[in-house]
Amino acid sequence: MSLTLCVMLWSVDGRQDDLAAYEDDVLALLGRHGARLVARVRNAETADDLPSEVQIIDVPSEAALAAYLDDPDRLAMGARREACVSRTELMRARYA
Repeated sequence: MSLTLCVMLWSVDGRQDDLAAYEDDVLALLGRHGARLVARVRNAETADDLPSEVQIIDVPSEAALAAYLDDPDRLAMGARREACVSRTELMRARYA
């Protein structure tokens, strides 16, 4: 069963550009797992209560999501993630 995910990311203060660069690299791995980025937007304002970036991602299955999350190249970027992402929320969504 396919999944639609809404991923909300908050950056560490002053690290919005680093978050965007990190996401450029990890999102490039989606295709390996049959997933695709549908939309990606960055917040035009600076507000701690709003996410810095929001993504809509379609994933073909739970197994594909697990494989993406466990991708060795993604995991190797963990230190970069820790340095620039302060919070992540993942919402399973559906198209209206």
